Amino acid sequence: MQLDEFIEGFERDEAAERRRLAAEKSYAITDHLEDVERQFEEVVQGDSLFGSTAPEIFVGRSGYPNVSTGLLSPVDTDAAAEGFATSSEWYQQGLGIEDVLQRRTGMVNSTQSTAVDSVSTKGGVHDVWNGFVGVQREVAIADRPVDVEIGLDGTPQMDVGFDDVRTPTGPRARATGADLAENPHVPRAVEKTLSDDDWRAEGAMTYLYRRGFDVYDINTILSAGALGQASERSLVPTRWSITAVDDTVGQYVRGTLRNADTLDKPELWYNEYMGNRYWVVLAPGRWEFELVEMKGPQSVWNPRPDAGYFLASAHEGYEGRTAYVEETAGAYYAARLGVLDHLRERDRQAKCLVLREITDDYWAPVGVWQVREGIRNAFDGEPGTGQSFREVLSAISDQLPVGLGQLRRKSELVAGLQSQLSDF
Repeated sequence: MQLDEFIEGFERDEAAERRRLAAEKSYAITDHLEDVERQFEEVVQGDSLFGSTAPEIFVGRSGYPNVSTGLLSPVDTDAAAEGFATSSEWYQQGLGIEDVLQRRTGMVNSTQSTAVDSVSTKGGVHDVWNGFVGVQREVAIADRPVDVEIGLDGTPQMDVGFDDVRTPTGPRARATGADLAENPHVPRAVEKTLSDDDWRAEGAMTYLYRRGFDVYDINTILSAGALGQASERSLVPTRWSITAVDDTVGQYVRGTLRNADTLDKPELWYNEYMGNRYWVVLAPGRWEFELVEMKGPQSVWNPRPDAGYFLASAHEGYEGRTAYVEETAGAYYAARLGVLDHLRERDRQAKCLVLREITDDYWAPVGVWQVREGIRNAFDGEPGTGQSFREVLSAISDQLPVGLGQLRRKSELVAGLQSQLSDF
């Protein structure tokens, strides 16, 4: 498809653009929390909560290495528990921000405080399959929801925990203990990684990815301390495990493409999701990647209305990165994996520039899963094609919320075209 035809699809819905944030943020979440409180009173039997739990856990990072670790259980015992766990299906189902918040606030996070090395076999002191942490691990490695009975101490705190990387968490209650009400079903590939006490975590992660496990499953297993050499296994805070898996799997996929042919011509792909607009530019050449985030005034991460757009970026060349990304954090690794998944399907390598505009329609952070899925699904359909990277940037310049001069000062890939950009 020619670039001018492709750009026509970018015309904005002006009515939607002018929606006020107050109208977008309805009272549905408040009403939902009130329903959750009522449901909680109905399902608590004495000091216990019995019901199916999604195959998902939560490990906090505050106070590390002594952290809060929890089981996430839907309060509505009639609901399909698997729908509460973060997955790529949320994008396919068209979930919006309110939908995600309703699902996450509909789960009780039953927690205990524990040391991260409580899952380690170091010194033979701990038995990883016993107690609350053992039940948590059983839930994490299962491939379907597991019935559990959880002992609680007091009523839940009806607060919602937000983060730019992980998915929100809902009401929190202190757990006195937990017991399995059934035997979990564990995939054979996961059993294999568990049984090998000498397998490093990175190798186990890529093995599971090659066997068809998505990063959502892998980061839950890693977070529960079920991957890696036995003496080194430990609980991993959920925020860290998400980024660790995206980074590790991304490095593996990049390695498989080192000798792949490059694209024949520059391509432009586009997607919108949850108030985020994504332009993905792929150009012929050896692997190179950059994410530039353009954070709009009054958006979640740029609250000052007079500040204009705030730009953040991170870049890597053919050999990859050696340091953690600070400015764009987990979004960088999630976006990079989305691009690499696409290139792996085509067995091609390319230079890649991802431009992410964060508008005020993204009124609550729901985690980097939406970045990953927004990029993965940007490659549906047909791209716009041009003759050069420069031509593609010129074509989308009117669609960007910042000028190319400002973008050039922040982007290494765009700065490389500095001499030509004066022609714009």
